[in-house]
Amino acid sequence: MSVTPHQVRAFLDRHAHSVLVEVTEAKGSTPREVGAWMLVAAEAEIGTIGGGQLEFLAIARAREALETGEAAAALDIPLGPEIGQCCGGRVAIGMRAVNADVAQDVRVRAETDHAKRPHVYVFGAGHVGNALGRALSLLPLRVLVVDNRAAEIARVPEGVEARHVPVAEALVREAPPGSSFVVLTHDHGLDFLIASEALMRGDAAYVGMIGSKTKKAVFRSWLADMGFESGLMDGLTMPIGGSDIRDKRPEVIAALTAAEILRVVLGTGGK
Repeated sequence: MSVTPHQVRAFLDRHAHSVLVEVTEAKGSTPREVGAWMLVAAEAEIGTIGGGQLEFLAIARAREALETGEAAAALDIPLGPEIGQCCGGRVAIGMRAVNADVAQDVRVRAETDHAKRPHVYVFGAGHVGNALGRALSLLPLRVLVVDNRAAEIARVPEGVEARHVPVAEALVREAPPGSSFVVLTHDHGLDFLIASEALMRGDAAYVGMIGSKTKKAVFRSWLADMGFESGLMDGLTMPIGGSDIRDKRPEVIAALTAAEILRVVLGTGGK
């Protein structure tokens, strides 16, 4: 799961002594970029600098620093056969013992990184909505599952941001530019209102709605009756996740839709 500010705060609260490990230089082909970081405690860690033998060596060195009480340490690692990796690049890693100042820096960094993540609004906390929220929460995105039903919003998976709102369209208007919107509520009329609001923004990275060919045709007719321009429908992805795989289990739809959104949000136009 992508690290959230809440997870970082909880880790720092649980572990009085830890080390901030971060990539300070990356040359050639490397697992992660400069600025990638993780926190390492004696028996736990959170975040990642790329995994594999590189991360194993960094964790071991961080725990050594914890045992000896070092305030700072560093590694310069060539990613070659000598450590069992064949990336061919070179990574410099800096380490700092976490004190009050470093902890505050990490908390601010986590909040800033999280705020910059592309926003994905999932409207409808039913089976598919919750499965999609869970799938998207593993990715570098800020995911919000939205519903106007208190009983359903209470079932949103742990670790996924939940919003109980009476007027979903208002949340669409407040979303930052480049946000994505997935519409799969319990009511087709509500679906149409939310989807049209998202499409009218003109700056959404993705607008998708669950449904059949019949629902798509009804929505097109509804837009015409409401006086919308005929081209508005061109910005809609429906059905979400594509139509080449006909498995309708929530987890399957969620996986396909998550991949669809990720290609749009983090593709050639993203980071």
